[in-house]
Amino acid sequence: MSLKVGDIITFERTFTVRDVELFTEISGDEGIHHMTPDEQGRLVVQGLLTATLPTKVGGDHNVLARTMNFEFLRPVFTGDTIICKVKIEKYERQENKNNRTAIMASFLCTNQNEKEILKGDFAGVIL
Repeated sequence: MSLKVGDIITFERTFTVRDVELFTEISGDEGIHHMTPDEQGRLVVQGLLTATLPTKVGGDHNVLARTMNFEFLRPVFTGDTIICKVKIEKYERQENKNNRTAIMASFLCTNQNEKEILKGDFAGVIL
């Protein structure tokens, strides 16, 4: 798929207890809020696990990220469905730099209740 400025790519994911367990194993982020369920039986999803939504979109388009900025706005819990919308802000061929394509994008992630949970941007090149 060829991208262009203004394109919006959407990705959706529902986080599970197993997702949190696996990420805990890999990252070592064993905060009590990731290990102990709340009154509703939910765990808090690690922020960096939540941040995999916009990076998944980048991975789908072979983006080699150079910068990534995240602003975590509210917690995400297991069972939450997060919708991530990535908007292409810049997409241009760089003739003088190995003929790579520079990309910049912003993103906004919301939960199933349409509450903003994560926003930010990334920049890099297309491989």
